[in-house]
Amino acid sequence: MPNPSESPSSPPLDEEGPTELFERLQHQVALFARRAEQTRLGGVGKARNSMDRAAYLLLNRLDREGPMGVKALAEGMGIDSSTVTRQVAPLVDTGLVKRTSHPEDGRAVVLALSPRGLGRLEEVRSSRKQLMAQVTEGWSENEREMFCDLLGRFNLALSEWHATTVQAGPADE
Repeated sequence: MPNPSESPSSPPLDEEGPTELFERLQHQVALFARRAEQTRLGGVGKARNSMDRAAYLLLNRLDREGPMGVKALAEGMGIDSSTVTRQVAPLVDTGLVKRTSHPEDGRAVVLALSPRGLGRLEEVRSSRKQLMAQVTEGWSENEREMFCDLLGRFNLALSEWHATTVQAGPADE
């Protein structure tokens, strides 16, 4: 029986060395990134193609962690404050995010998910969950769990690598 990780153009896992394995890995990540970009707005139903990645991630964080300032939101997402400010502006304009003054420091801004934003986020989440169910329809629950765990581990490792690389800077590499 063929190894499920094999494809016609790649050698079996037990016949390849680290160089070939890393070649396959980088290629699969590149394909994943392309397909993710092709479907990043995707989902099923009427919520399909209606929220970009930045908006989804910002709304999701505000939903999970509650109202917060721009700096805290930026730090939590691993991006700079100017990027958050730029990405939040259209969300405020469309009523998905509320921008208020900090109760103790009127100069500081607090961002919160609006009821409209929560409703929209729930629509998109539902659509994306349906898409994931369809894409992994032939998978066992164990395979879905394993993929999710490994993808989470990969994302964490990539995030940690990025954080240490950015902190170290080009001179330290």
